[in-house]
Amino acid sequence: MKWSSLSERQILKAQAEGQLDNLKGAGKPLNTRSGNDTDAAGFRIMAEAGVVPREFEMRKEIEALNAQLKETVEAEARKALIRQIAQVQLRLDIEVEARRKYYRTGD
Repeated sequence: MKWSSLSERQILKAQAEGQLDNLKGAGKPLNTRSGNDTDAAGFRIMAEAGVVPREFEMRKEIEALNAQLKETVEAEARKALIRQIAQVQLRLDIEVEARRKYYRTGD
């Protein structure tokens, strides 16, 4: 017996018994995940532990700086913000690359 047919039968049985009625998020689309499963598992574990990855903090910082840049008219202040965005983006890129290299070594 194939696992797929076994799991399909279990799902159909649960539906017939009403075990899948009134589930949270029923009828709503699933969240699509970007990235690979290893990253997703790591981020999920950190989220459950209440830890925010540095990558997320840096992305939020870049978003805030970009919003500030849109509102800034003075040339020197804009240049300073652009430099700051570039520095944070560089740190973010280094962080992402380091994480990817770390997980790739386990293959």
